Amino acid sequence: MNLPPKVTERAFARLAEINDSGEVRPLRVAVAGGGCSGFQYDIRLDQAEADDLVLEGAGQKVVVDPVSLPYLAGATIDFADELIGARFVIDNPNASSSCGCGTSFSV
Repeated sequence: MNLPPKVTERAFARLAEINDSGEVRPLRVAVAGGGCSGFQYDIRLDQAEADDLVLEGAGQKVVVDPVSLPYLAGATIDFADELIGARFVIDNPNASSSCGCGTSFSV
């Protein structure tokens, strides 16, 4: 059985900050074809669907659709605030390579 993705406390805390200013919406983490390495991450505020995996923490939700789930098995969703910018990042053990920006990968 594949392990579900994990979400760090830091990622949930940042999502809580984002949602503090308005409507509380889940963070959707999905995988789509494209990008410079074959697949790319789609990370955005969205609504939960009935068949989504819902990960909860700090009063927040991160949702993953069933098609993306195998690509994100065992991955860690985190938030990084670095010199190059602040963003949600994914440490994905299924990715055999990734691009320099960290938004696309291959399996």
